Amino acid sequence: MVINNCSSNDDAAYSVVAGEEKCTTELFVKELPIKIVKGIEPVKTTVNERIELECEVSEEGAQVKWMKNGVEVPTGVRSRYRVKCEGTKHYLVIDDASKEDTGTYSVMASGGTSEAHVQVDLKPLKVFQDLQDMTVMLGQPIKLHCEIFPGNVPGRWYRNGQLIQPSDRLNIIHRAKIHRLEIETSSLHDAGDYTFVPEGYSQSLSAKIHIIDPPRVHLESLNFPDNTVTVVAGNKLRLEIPISGEPAPRVVWMKGERVILDSGHRVHAETYGDQTSLTIEVTEREDTGNYKIVLQNEAGEATASVKIKVVDIPDPPEAPLVPVVGGDWCSMTWEPPKYDGGSPILGYFIERKKKQSSRWMRLNFDLIKETSFEPKKMIEGVPYEVRIFAVNAIGVSKPSEPSKAFTPLAVTSEPTMLVVDDVTDTTVTVKWRPPETIGAAGLDGYLVEYCIEGTNDWVLSNKEVTEKTKYTITGLTPGCKILVRVKAINKAGASAPRTLQHSVLVKEVVEPPKIRVPRHLKQTYTRKVGETVNLVVPFQGKPRPKVTWIKEGNPVEPSHVSIRNTDCDSIIFIRKADRNHSGKYEMTVQVENHVDTAIIDIQIVDLPGPPQCVTIEDVWGENVALVWTPPKDSGNAPITGYTIQKADKKTMEWFTCIEHYHRTCITITELVVGNEYFFRVFSENMCGLSELATQTKKSALIVKEGLQMKIPEYSDHDFKEPPKFTQPLINTFAVAGYNATLNCSVRANPRPKVIWMKNKMTIFEDPRYRMFSNQGVCTLEIRKPSPYDGGMYTCKAINDLGEAQVECKLEVKVPTQEL
Repeated sequence: MVINNCSSNDDAAYSVVAGEEKCTTELFVKELPIKIVKGIEPVKTTVNERIELECEVSEEGAQVKWMKNGVEVPTGVRSRYRVKCEGTKHYLVIDDASKEDTGTYSVMASGGTSEAHVQVDLKPLKVFQDLQDMTVMLGQPIKLHCEIFPGNVPGRWYRNGQLIQPSDRLNIIHRAKIHRLEIETSSLHDAGDYTFVPEGYSQSLSAKIHIIDPPRVHLESLNFPDNTVTVVAGNKLRLEIPISGEPAPRVVWMKGERVILDSGHRVHAETYGDQTSLTIEVTEREDTGNYKIVLQNEAGEATASVKIKVVDIPDPPEAPLVPVVGGDWCSMTWEPPKYDGGSPILGYFIERKKKQSSRWMRLNFDLIKETSFEPKKMIEGVPYEVRIFAVNAIGVSKPSEPSKAFTPLAVTSEPTMLVVDDVTDTTVTVKWRPPETIGAAGLDGYLVEYCIEGTNDWVLSNKEVTEKTKYTITGLTPGCKILVRVKAINKAGASAPRTLQHSVLVKEVVEPPKIRVPRHLKQTYTRKVGETVNLVVPFQGKPRPKVTWIKEGNPVEPSHVSIRNTDCDSIIFIRKADRNHSGKYEMTVQVENHVDTAIIDIQIVDLPGPPQCVTIEDVWGENVALVWTPPKDSGNAPITGYTIQKADKKTMEWFTCIEHYHRTCITITELVVGNEYFFRVFSENMCGLSELATQTKKSALIVKEGLQMKIPEYSDHDFKEPPKFTQPLINTFAVAGYNATLNCSVRANPRPKVIWMKNKMTIFEDPRYRMFSNQGVCTLEIRKPSPYDGGMYTCKAINDLGEAQVECKLEVKVPTQEL
């Protein structure tokens, strides 16, 4: 194997194989050393010049390595170093030298090394245009410009010794000989000393930039609506306002034409740094107004206004007016306060008090927006005063002066029960009853109005109020129909009217007579002898009825009984009643063919006569039995009891033993032994005791013990007797709603059992009935009877010897409604 022109690549291990035999050998290729025939030479040049290092080796195509300061020089596409080879000559080329290219360069071949020093110095600096000092308005662009030689020398910009870096706002430009610094929008920080230093030179260019800014007041940062500052009176106000301007402006505060001084006063101004302040130590209403701030510097002048509003509680309103007063209410109005405190009035509080009191009472807890109010729930007839408080956002004002005292007075309610009393061809008479509610204002009278049916033209019939509850409307047209109404009048005004439900035809009509017997005359009318009898019996009827009176079938004698008749009633008058005046009087009222009658039962009662005789039946021990007979003259009234008296024969002084005794026999006990007694008895009816008493003819001697006397023999008297009614039941009229009483008296021994029956049915424990018996008088009381309680009532008395009964009829009437 022959290798021609071997190279280092042929340096390897080689093998030859023949069959199973193998033979190996290793070839070593050794290059011949390349010698440097001509070494590189030192170079001294300036920046931007071309540097070319040249060396020559012993053979062509030899490989060499260029080094700088012991480090291989990069020779790539993007390297500033470029190498070339022309035969045995090798070159290292630097087209645009810079100061960094200074150093020791060497070339290495396999047979040797050559090195040389390359020195690159700066070119002499020439300034064609220097930087210029500038004064720039804040916000305007800044442009610094200089022109130097050599033009390809970079440089750095400094502001106040600090390196300037490019940014969105700041731009650094280098074109050929020109270097430019541009700032789009200047700020206060851009002011200062600017320096441009060419790279590699100790020489620098500098300029001073002055930034000036017109003065400004920054009210917007305070966030005051409409530049208005609100403060409560009495508080301290310190208003700090940012300002700006370069150089620092001179600040003057003014209110109107007056300059506010810096210190020493209640209102003073201060300026420091980027702020100016206005201080009011204790704010007052007079501090309200526009405050002007004036700023001046060499860039210009600026002004701004701040409105200071000192708010306070409002002034009290004027005293309120009370134009209308009702029964328990009034209406009040007022004017807003003259000064609202600098803050809108939010509403009002109202207070009320009684005039004689000093305690005010709040009437509302929610603010009233309006300037009117109606206090209620006042006491009629009591004087009151009211006052007002105005309220704004700051607080509540002082109270207003009280209103003039006023007294709630109410009109009365409408008159009641208005009815037609009489109608003629030209008049209508109406009557009514007073209002149910009158109140503290009282009642002055009434006004009567009427209008023709179908119209609404009410005519006042009485020009002056009438105090009577009856009035006759005169001057009417016969045959017309009218409506009538009545109003009650007092100091508070007229009440609501009471109007007739139906119209009235002005035409006199025949009205059948009707006697309206008063309730107290429906039963027996009782009077004592010598008393005056004056009975009024009203009646109805048109035209004027004819009235006649008959007593027991005969006309009433005018000499004994005085009778006076009017259009609506008849009066019986007896100046001095006598028992002869007793009896049933029949009244007849007649209108044409219509007749109505009524019976009045008059009973004139007198004192009863004494009992007919009084007898001593028996004397034993200390006891005396008396028996008497009822009086012959009862005084025209039932005997209600007896009074028994005793007298010692020695003194004949009378002493009462018992009063209101109902029976006609009695046993007098506890008499003094040894005395001799007389007895007398008075009878009694509703008028009183009889004037005289009946005395026993004989006396009763109470025998002392130890005396011997012949005791007569008496056969025991049998006092037992069956029941016997001594006073029967009487038919009775009762009025519904008023208690009724049934009375009778019974005599029996032993004491009988008394049973009351209604319609033959026994009355048991019914709460509407009360039954009691005392001294033989049996009473049944019916509580507030109704028409259903009428019927036949029976009283039955039963003992071992027999029974007896009496009965009567009870009629219960319902009273009719009277005007």
